Amino acid sequence: MTEPTRDIALKEVDRLSKISPSSTEYTIGLNHIEYLASLPWGIRTDDKLDIEWAQKVLDTEHAGLHEVKERILEFLAVRILKLSGRHSILVIDDEETTCKNLKYTLNKEGYQVETLSSGEEALSLLEQRHFDIVITDLKMKQIDGLTILNHIKSNYPSTEVIIITGYATVDTAVDALTKGSYQFLAKPLKLETIRSTVKKALSQNRLALDNSTTILCFSGPPGTGKTSLGRAIAKSLNRKFIRISLAGIKDEADIRGHRRSYTGALPGRIIQEIRRCESQNPLIMLDEIDKLGNEFKGDPAAALLEVLDPEQNRSFIDHYLDVPFDLSDVMFIATANIISAIPAPLLDRFEVIHLSGYTHQEKRHIAFNHMIPKAVKESGLTKSPPVFSEQALDVIIKNHTREAGLRDLERKIAAVCRKISLKMVRNNDTSQPITILPDHISDYLGPKKYFSEVAQAKNRIGLSTGLAWTQTGGEIIFIEATAMEGRGQLILTGSLGEVMKESAQAALSYIRSHTDSLNLPDTRFDKKDIHIHVPAGAIQKDGPSAGITIAAALVSLFTRRVCRRDVALSGELTLSGRILPVGGIKEKILAASEAGISTLIFPEKNLGDIQVINDSILSQVNIITANDLSDIIDHVLL
Repeated sequence: MTEPTRDIALKEVDRLSKISPSSTEYTIGLNHIEYLASLPWGIRTDDKLDIEWAQKVLDTEHAGLHEVKERILEFLAVRILKLSGRHSILVIDDEETTCKNLKYTLNKEGYQVETLSSGEEALSLLEQRHFDIVITDLKMKQIDGLTILNHIKSNYPSTEVIIITGYATVDTAVDALTKGSYQFLAKPLKLETIRSTVKKALSQNRLALDNSTTILCFSGPPGTGKTSLGRAIAKSLNRKFIRISLAGIKDEADIRGHRRSYTGALPGRIIQEIRRCESQNPLIMLDEIDKLGNEFKGDPAAALLEVLDPEQNRSFIDHYLDVPFDLSDVMFIATANIISAIPAPLLDRFEVIHLSGYTHQEKRHIAFNHMIPKAVKESGLTKSPPVFSEQALDVIIKNHTREAGLRDLERKIAAVCRKISLKMVRNNDTSQPITILPDHISDYLGPKKYFSEVAQAKNRIGLSTGLAWTQTGGEIIFIEATAMEGRGQLILTGSLGEVMKESAQAALSYIRSHTDSLNLPDTRFDKKDIHIHVPAGAIQKDGPSAGITIAAALVSLFTRRVCRRDVALSGELTLSGRILPVGGIKEKILAASEAGISTLIFPEKNLGDIQVINDSILSQVNIITANDLSDIIDHVLL
């Protein structure tokens, strides 16, 4: 417990000694003191700074997503380099004996030590090299210790300064500490005091380096392994892991705690979990941070700003504790499904790492190596485990799941294993292992649930295929357009958002102003109503990426040329016909591949996003890029 906190606690104890134990105020005060005493003040786990161990843990705990794991290893490597370097110390004293003793003592502790006898030499060396700590004598010829202290704090604020002197007075000590000295020690020096002071100073410096690293935010569809990645990082660093779900939190007191005067007051979730894990440097995962609420009780997102800000969280004050608690050594990681839902000031503190969906091959690999062994064990089939054929697993993935992540696949595999357990118990035969073939899947999971949208469909006039990016991954959408006698109205249905409605209006305006270049027959737009519908009307849809898909459906409608159902489009359309870039390219490609679409059309400005995607994914589809709508019409229409 820090000195100021101890003083506050002792004053509270003294106050309670004068109050009747039967009073409510006594109970409140006693609970407060007990809570303060139960917090892990200064208790930390030692970080395991081993990149090979981190690689092994990530590969063991989490399969696939190699690009994401590479970025995490880069993140850990930066921390390792910052925290594991040999610390350098500069000793300045005109007494040769003091320099020799300090160098010998600190070298034995593993520090790199330089000694100098004058302030002039020290200022010159400081311009050439960085030192973590400077130990300087107070009184020296020409340039004294206070001058060196002022120079260091002005030019190298991260370097700690320890003043030593044989002429210690209260005034000189106060003066040195006021100007930024970490400690003021009187001669003759006690070597144990020097060791502990240097260790504490370096620990403070280390925490500053540790906390200056970026806060990661994993974003992606459900079931892609965001939480398991955070758990793997904690294991690789040998830190306690805490997961705090922020979904639905609307009261800032859940972060900052309640004031003790309230009935049933408690600290915030951060302090509660730190107390529970009994460590001051855990890894805290702020799960579902995009689902924070906001109401009249306060904004929890604003309260999190203080928690995550390295300049403020060194003295985080929970309303219940009412004393500063140091969160600077806590490692925070956030997760979200939709980045756009995170408040901008909070998002500014994160480095976002996007976890896209798994490919079919990755799902198969994870199922065989992780899910099936787990399901077999949980279903009591370890004595005679069933054997899944690759073809049977492919049927489960293609016909009974449709997701970017793995949760539904895990449920389906578990369901198959449970039914096998039931069959074995009913037949009283647990000796013969069962081989699961593709024809058996319908017996276990029922009829085929998902179909290839393209393989089952015909090419039609006014019906184009688009690609959408949602919080659950990539999706296939269809745009239907038809015309009828009317007054020139544009009718939009299908639960469309404002941006998508404006995209439809822009697409129609472009077509009306380019009838000649698009070879459209004479059309009296003022005599026809045009109806655009996006199926699945109960689901909200929005975004600009359907612009060229809507335009393709309208051109097909007016020219009476059929749209190819095996060609999908995604891109924002301007009034001049330019195609602007969109997001979620990898997710859209994965969704198209699962749906049986052979050709994809994207904006040319998304070429950089396409090139970084794994070749095993790109080989499944043919990708065309374009800058103008006129360049893609013949690829879409027959």
